[in-house]
Amino acid sequence: MKAAPAAQKRLLDLAELDSVIDRLAHRRRTLPELAEIDDLAARVARLATQVIAAETEAGDLAREQTKAEADVDSVRTRAERDQKRLDSGQVSSPKDLASLQSEIASLHRRQSDLEEVVLEIMERRETADERVTKLAAERDELAAARAAAEDRRDALFAEIDKESAEVKGRRGDIVADIPADLLALYDKLREQFGVGAAMLQGSRCLGCRTSLSIADINRIKAAAHDEVLRCEECRRILVRTPESGL
Repeated sequence: MKAAPAAQKRLLDLAELDSVIDRLAHRRRTLPELAEIDDLAARVARLATQVIAAETEAGDLAREQTKAEADVDSVRTRAERDQKRLDSGQVSSPKDLASLQSEIASLHRRQSDLEEVVLEIMERRETADERVTKLAAERDELAAARAAAEDRRDALFAEIDKESAEVKGRRGDIVADIPADLLALYDKLREQFGVGAAMLQGSRCLGCRTSLSIADINRIKAAAHDEVLRCEECRRILVRTPESGL
């Protein structure tokens, strides 16, 4: 392949810009905020699940408390009704009177037992409600931290994308100076090796940092100025400049 030396030198400018573009793309992919957001999102999801479980437990206890209180009211009502019968004097039979007194005492004991159950449920429900409040607060705090990290990520994305767009614009100006066949070769090599062209500095390829053999140097010296050369080691386009010392 043949190409004017000036066009070949433009490959070095292109490679430099492509290196900047690659660094910007790598930076965009590896922003610390991305890992932070993923971690916070996972923690928020776990807490959301825990909140639902805690809310379910608290709801179950609320229904259990309502039922227990209803049982207390039912027993209290029966005891009050029997007490009114006892106080009214309507029961005159000693046997019936003793039976009624025994039932009232039994109902009072039952009421006392049920009230203890209600108190125990209320304590458990209070603990469950406190857990819901604590977990929800932690979830909301982490969600706010995630939102802040997302804002930082978006600001950095905008900054990186702006810089990348500027570099790509400059790249377009350079591409216009490079023949299509040479550019196609450069792009192919860049896709394969990450860098498509490198400078020959003295006897060293700056692409693979390898010192060329005397035979390779002599071959390069004998090549026409417009011949497109390749490094025998890394196969990148080898660009000759005044720093090559040839």
